[in-house]
Amino acid sequence: MPVQPQSSRSVASASNTQSQAAFSSVQLSDRFTLENRLASTTPSALTAGQDVITGLTQTPKFLPAKYFYDAYGSELFEQITELPEYYLTRTERQILANHAGVIAEQVGPCDLVELGSGSASKTRLLFSAYQQRCLPLRYVPVDVSGTILETSAQSLLQAYDNLTIHGLVSTYDQALRALPSQSLPRRLIAFIGSTLGNLAAAPEHYFLQQVSQALVSGDYLLLGVDLHKDTATLEAAYNDAQGVTAAFNLNMLRHLNRRFGGNFDLAQFRHVALYNESDRRIEMYLESLTHQTVTLEALNLTVGFTQGERLLSEISRKFARNDLTQKLSEFALPVIKTFTDEQQRFALLLCRKY
Repeated sequence: MPVQPQSSRSVASASNTQSQAAFSSVQLSDRFTLENRLASTTPSALTAGQDVITGLTQTPKFLPAKYFYDAYGSELFEQITELPEYYLTRTERQILANHAGVIAEQVGPCDLVELGSGSASKTRLLFSAYQQRCLPLRYVPVDVSGTILETSAQSLLQAYDNLTIHGLVSTYDQALRALPSQSLPRRLIAFIGSTLGNLAAAPEHYFLQQVSQALVSGDYLLLGVDLHKDTATLEAAYNDAQGVTAAFNLNMLRHLNRRFGGNFDLAQFRHVALYNESDRRIEMYLESLTHQTVTLEALNLTVGFTQGERLLSEISRKFARNDLTQKLSEFALPVIKTFTDEQQRFALLLCRKY
């Protein structure tokens, strides 16, 4: 399934605003520049929904994960990160809390480019480590929402005296093809939240190639990934007892109804999440409970579902450390430090370009 990196769970709060006014490059303060690289015109509903048409006319059907994230979907995802079963967010945050100082000392003064920055809630741990060590830092957050970039920048600049910010309203692809001119001795690209797991093999290869090309010798990549583990733990994380993940998954259909004039009946679908152990990935589906026909008027699209037919809404791959370390080396990004939790559920990999 062709999943775009900016469509993953880790950018929930950022994916809320899909259309932005053209900022070009606006100096909003001495320490904050906001640059817009997205198209200044709003696409038609048909153009915007071409990926929906593509996904719903394939066999098997799928939908891009970005349609999780309307305002309500973003709220639901924030709830998911606090669930007892969903260990990913709090585990990564704790790893960063334990090792941010080591990372800051290893990398030193840098331009920190964060892909899918959102509110930068976890990245603040790195900012604090830099400030405590009086190390200069320029933050280059990349997100599709100019609103979230501006809001988070205002908060960050008040909290961190050593920080300057150059925000990019952009997709990952656009940003990596032409990062802002470097202001400090090296770059650190941060791609955390196990967002890499939302990419199938071909998009992952393209993404790592882009990252490698965006860095020069001596630059760094900080990569957060969820590790392969027992099926029960993984499936529980995506099938919580309170049903929040189920509501999050079904809300995708509500989002499509509102955005494209659809008539999905949410009561006629159910949430399914299972771990495909052979492919080492969680697969989330929306399963049709009956034979039914759905129309999306703005897309001139009518789609039939059979009873029991499943529509793939998300993948979340889980990684073996040795396999991923070898793959990163193939892109000239050898792992120099690995940070993990006591149970080895999650890992942060610090790579240095050679």
